Amino acid sequence: MTRDIVAATAAYEKWLGSQVAIVRSDLAYKHEQMAVDPFPLLRATYYRWAEVFPEVCPDLVGAPRVLAVGDLHVENFGTWRDGEGRLIWGINDFDEATPLPYTNDLVRLAASARLAVAHGRLGSRVDDLIAEMLKGYLSGLESGGLPFVLAEKNVVLRKYAEAARRDPVTFWARLADLPLARPKAPGAAVAILETALPAPELHYRLLRRRSGLGSLGRPRLLALAEWDGGHVARETKPILQSAATLGAKSWTLGDVLYQDIVRQAVRARDPILRLDGGWIVRRLAPDCVRIELPAMSTKTEHFLLHAMGFETANVHLGTGRAVAAIRSDLKERPPGWLSTAAKGMARAVKDDFVAWKKSGLGSKPKPPPLRK
Repeated sequence: MTRDIVAATAAYEKWLGSQVAIVRSDLAYKHEQMAVDPFPLLRATYYRWAEVFPEVCPDLVGAPRVLAVGDLHVENFGTWRDGEGRLIWGINDFDEATPLPYTNDLVRLAASARLAVAHGRLGSRVDDLIAEMLKGYLSGLESGGLPFVLAEKNVVLRKYAEAARRDPVTFWARLADLPLARPKAPGAAVAILETALPAPELHYRLLRRRSGLGSLGRPRLLALAEWDGGHVARETKPILQSAATLGAKSWTLGDVLYQDIVRQAVRARDPILRLDGGWIVRRLAPDCVRIELPAMSTKTEHFLLHAMGFETANVHLGTGRAVAAIRSDLKERPPGWLSTAAKGMARAVKDDFVAWKKSGLGSKPKPPPLRK
């Protein structure tokens, strides 16, 4: 590899600082989380995955290309409400959407499952989970896809989502406790939030929120208001070019493919989610959030990984011309190819974790000694 995780991180953050006003405290928190274990490091460093994947899996980079998620992993799934008010489950964000080999998304999802098992977030045998995920992907391709509406169907998935659902009292209290945004918050972002609220000239508090790992360091703003007897919230953050394309060319907003991938996918869409002037805006609520992996039975874990594979197919089906080529390519892959690739990438992430820990960059600064 041409450079290590420390150099890759420094280069990425230098580029990020040239694009947005970095929130330094969030970036420091990200560095700390990268030193906890390999799973959060994977989530936080898609820029590193993008440069390592072709080196570790050279036999996969020539696979048919799709408009891909890029930063796919087992905790990039959540719920939202569609235009009919139905609860929907699926991939939560597409910050790194860009054309890639379809294998990138599958291997990254499988590698994240391997790391999740290794560090206690999943309890099943990892090769069984990866096999189930691939079955779900193939089923999605063959069936033409279907959104996951958590109503009269998808009962197991609905129970899983409801078990992870935030308590409304706690959820809104935590949002209310967030720090106020700085007076010099980007005017464009504020205007976008105001137009996304459910009523014009609604009084709101402008707050700063820390969430996720991959986008930490970018400003994330939240408008919290009272409307018709309860709380409402809208959140926005800047969307930039995918880290997979950093070395390729300069970019414009036309290169941001977030809305393209959402529009093309087999999906029950969130009517509030939209890209506006380089900022993505979405609704936040107890049932409109990313879901972290809760404790589950083995049966539920297998069902969940099958659904994740199927949902990945829902997205890849948006590149309709590639579907036949993907099917043909999969038939030519040897048995166990996905587990083998995931093992290689998980090993690379673990090596990066060791190097990151050794660098000391994820350590909290020690407080000064007490004066006598």
